[in-house]
Amino acid sequence: MASYGGYAKTSYGGEAVAEGGGGFMGGGSQSASQGGRNYNEDSLRPVTIKQLLDTEEAYPGASEFTIDGAAATQLTLVGQVRAVNPQPTNVTYRIDDGTGCIEVKKWVDADKNEEAEARFALDQHVRVFGRLKLFNQKRYVGAHFLRAIDDYNEVSYHMLECTYVHLCLTRGAPEAGAGAGAGAGAANSAGTHNDSMFVDQDGGGYGGGSAATRHLSPNGQKIYHFLRNMATGNEGINVNVIINELKLGYGPTMTAIQELTDNAVIFATVDDETFALM
Repeated sequence: MASYGGYAKTSYGGEAVAEGGGGFMGGGSQSASQGGRNYNEDSLRPVTIKQLLDTEEAYPGASEFTIDGAAATQLTLVGQVRAVNPQPTNVTYRIDDGTGCIEVKKWVDADKNEEAEARFALDQHVRVFGRLKLFNQKRYVGAHFLRAIDDYNEVSYHMLECTYVHLCLTRGAPEAGAGAGAGAGAANSAGTHNDSMFVDQDGGGYGGGSAATRHLSPNGQKIYHFLRNMATGNEGINVNVIINELKLGYGPTMTAIQELTDNAVIFATVDDETFALM
């Protein structure tokens, strides 16, 4: 997250706030071709629950939502578990972040023999990655991934991040140098599209890397750097391509991918075998 001070460019959708004046939908070079999908609209957005409850539908009954005038697709929020309701096909958590409460549904993957069991205790802080959904006029978050929060500083940081993004979208990005103190450093001097809001992408070879990735295993770092150096946008890379390119073998590759997923470094995109950096 070295570029967060300038809120420059992210791996989630190309041009970010400081580049186009249109929030996560700036007119960057990664826009889809005419008539195709615009991956700029799939930028990961830190939000509060109040923002989700107040967000506007693109049109009545639509499955698309906007927050501060920008499309809200991939979302992340933090909060405390207030209720847990396991069902045969999903586990529903009621999450409270101090601004409101919302249900979060994590669906069971039958192909992986997952069980509908609660993984988090009441009042435990968690981070949620997912999409805002609407069913029977009721909003909920369909979760791709949930993980426990071990350091309360992450909760405070998330709220600051939500505030920063909201101000950038509603009042415009700060002038050059004005936001340096709010983030973790200046923009990447190379000006690439590899900066990420959650993973600091400084550093060199597999053995090096930033403090955010040094705790990873050697295979985890290899896959991380491989994905980082591939221009994949939000579609990601299939696990078979990773296996063929890195020659790690199926077992070690899947173990490393599970490690990266558990640490919220990568996420599954179009299917359960295709992954991209957070």
